[in-house]
Amino acid sequence: MTLRLGDTAPDFEQDSTIGRLRFHEWAGDSWVVLFSHPADFTPVCTTELGLTAKLKPEFDQRNVKAIALSVDPADAHKDWIKDIEETQQTVVGFPIIADADRKVATLYDMIHPEQSATATVRSLFVIDPAKKIRLQITYPMSTGRNFDEVLRVIDALQLTDKHTVATPGNWKDGDDVIIPLTVQDPEVIKQKYPKGFTAPRPYLRLTPQPNK
Repeated sequence: MTLRLGDTAPDFEQDSTIGRLRFHEWAGDSWVVLFSHPADFTPVCTTELGLTAKLKPEFDQRNVKAIALSVDPADAHKDWIKDIEETQQTVVGFPIIADADRKVATLYDMIHPEQSATATVRSLFVIDPAKKIRLQITYPMSTGRNFDEVLRVIDALQLTDKHTVATPGNWKDGDDVIIPLTVQDPEVIKQKYPKGFTAPRPYLRLTPQPNK
C-alpha cells in the first residue's frame, strides 16, 4: 500500500506494550509520531527510543503522542524497555506496537525488500488530529533519526496550519516566515501580517513569525 501526504492514516488494532491498542482511538485528538524499528535490542533503535522518551515534555507541549513499532512480540518489547531505561537513563512513557504478523508494517509500507524481507526500515510518520499524514521520512536501518528535525517540522506544521504562512529552508521556531504567493491583496496582507514584511525579491516576502 502506498501512502501519500494528506492521506488518512490507516486505522488498525494490534497488541502493544500497553495491551490491545486501536490506533485511531488511542490517538484521540492529538498529533502522533509513529515510527518503526527493525528489531528489538538493536543498538541504534535503543538510542532512538531513549531520545524519544526524553523528549516527552517537548511532545506534550505540542500535543503530540509518540508510538513505536517493531515486528517482535510484546513480551520482548517489555524486556527491551527495561534495557532502554537502564542504558539511556530515562523512562519509556509511550507504547511499542507488537507487529509480529507485520499487519501494520504492511499497511504503512514499512518493509522494503531490498533492505530486508522481514524487518521494517526506519519509517516515521507525523499524523495530525484529523488522522491525516502530514510528514513521511524513511531512513535506512543503519542510520538513526534526527528528532530535532521531527520537532522542527511539527512546529512548522502547527504554525502554518494556524496562520497563512510558509517556512523557509532551515527555519526554526522564532525565525521569520514567508507570505505565500497566493496572498496578493495589499489590504489582506496588512490585516494578516500587522508586523509588516520585507521583500528582497518580488516573489519573496518575509515577515516576523506570528504569535502562535
